[in-house]
Amino acid sequence: MKLPIVAYGDPILKKKAVDISSDYPDLSNLIADMFETMYNANGVGLAAPQVGRSIRLFVIDISDKEEPGLESFKKVFINAQVLGEDGTLWDFNEGCLSIPDVREDIKRLDTVRISYYDENWKHYEETYTGIAARVIQHEYDHTEGKLFTDKLSPLRRAMIKSRLDAISRGAIKVNYKMKFPAASRKR
Repeated sequence: MKLPIVAYGDPILKKKAVDISSDYPDLSNLIADMFETMYNANGVGLAAPQVGRSIRLFVIDISDKEEPGLESFKKVFINAQVLGEDGTLWDFNEGCLSIPDVREDIKRLDTVRISYYDENWKHYEETYTGIAARVIQHEYDHTEGKLFTDKLSPLRRAMIKSRLDAISRGAIKVNYKMKFPAASRKR
């Protein structure tokens, strides 16, 4: 089932999400719905807060036949904790399904070490680099109540404020279901 994606401005996107246990209700269906929602919106990652659930869960599919090591990179991250980030800072043009039509160059370190459980509650501690690290850091930030726009300079945020406000009001067109916080307050 395709879930509505929560738009910029909704308080759930700024709230630190909570850990879940293996008996979280209907978890396997939620994970399947999140993948379906992400694919429908042409995304490569989706965090539970983006579908209105303040839990530490995100899904990623950056499978790429062209890039070695990413041929079948489809993963579920439950109760993830970043253990460390290092390497070289690099700019990359990021976007977000909760902030459609806004893309900005964001600096992140190119290596992340992360602890997490998969959908079968198998525990992992792994290190990722490059684009995999980038997408993991972006989705992990969602579970920490952070958005990529938080990493922008105050001047750059001021320059895109009207676009962000328009998203919050629902004054944009997207080809997937969204929940707009300012639009729902008017009713």
